[in-house]
Amino acid sequence: MMIRKKSLVKNIDLEKLAVKLTEWVGTPASIIVHTFLFIGSFLVYFLGVKFNTILLIVTTVVSLEAIYLALFIQLTVNRTTESLEDVGENLEEIQEDVEGLEGGFGEIVEDVEGLEGNIKRIRKNVEGLEADVEDISSDIDKFYLEEDREKHQEGQAHIESSKSLQNIEKELITLSNGIIALRDDLEILKKNLP
Repeated sequence: MMIRKKSLVKNIDLEKLAVKLTEWVGTPASIIVHTFLFIGSFLVYFLGVKFNTILLIVTTVVSLEAIYLALFIQLTVNRTTESLEDVGENLEEIQEDVEGLEGGFGEIVEDVEGLEGNIKRIRKNVEGLEADVEDISSDIDKFYLEEDREKHQEGQAHIESSKSLQNIEKELITLSNGIIALRDDLEILKKNLP
């Protein structure tokens, strides 16, 4: 168990080192270091090293470096592929969320249509109330005009006013119920909104 943990830690450290080297190779500092190394490798000629030996070492080092660069490139490609797969999965999840929101939007549209129906009913109730108020005004006017003429009709006018008031009361109850239904629909709509 300890061997696996140590091996895993070494692999993670090695991967971090490879990533850092890959990132460093493309920097201006890398270009400067390589330039000095190549110049320095040819300057050892003046220290007595044969030119063929220098070329052999430089060629070998350049070949090894090319192999490692190819490995670093493959490492970068692998990491990019993993990132792209993650992005693809995230896009699929986002698409599913959008589809879910579209379904919720349909429900909201239905709720709004229901609210529109309630508003139409309330408008009709208000129109009915307005008509009743006009009737009551008319009845009150008639009541005062007829009061002087016939006192016994006073009771009938009062009854008609009472009936109109009862009608208004019924209309107000209907309107109140419509408003309560509208408020409930608005609460449902608020809950369904994201």
